[in-house]
Amino acid sequence: MIETERLLLRPHIADDFDDYKAMSQDPKVMRYIGREPSADDEAWLRFLAHFGRWELCGYGLFAVIEKETARYVGDAGFSDFRRGLGPDFDPFHEAAWMFSTAGQGKGYAFEAMSAAQKWLDGKFSPEKTVCIISPDNEPSIKLAGKLGYQETGSSRYKDSDVLMFKRAKP
Repeated sequence: MIETERLLLRPHIADDFDDYKAMSQDPKVMRYIGREPSADDEAWLRFLAHFGRWELCGYGLFAVIEKETARYVGDAGFSDFRRGLGPDFDPFHEAAWMFSTAGQGKGYAFEAMSAAQKWLDGKFSPEKTVCIISPDNEPSIKLAGKLGYQETGSSRYKDSDVLMFKRAKP
């Protein structure tokens, strides 16, 4: 578990599923993710993937918990999504974050991702990390810049345009 000023980052637990499902079914949250809001079974499979990535890779997305309320507010961290975007992207730890509407606009994504980056750097010391973001998602593009990511180009992923970013080892 990682503790920040306002958040706890921990592996997901079964009790997170209802909040995760609600987040993944919220059109406001999903508008930049590159897919429609999840059906119940799709949300379940994506939720289960969190456990598998930690088991197989030793890292994954953390559940982000608001300390003041003990409420699950999103996911943040790094994963191996096997996106097929090429040798300058796929072999590297991929940063990802997704926050419920209740967790947006509070600086939680920066707080959580800063802590997750510090954890990843300490555990794996990667040469670089990567991420993709919808070109329409201005808040996430701004966040990526604050986290030290630089745009490296664009691509298509699952019929959506995406911007590609990298962050060199500090």
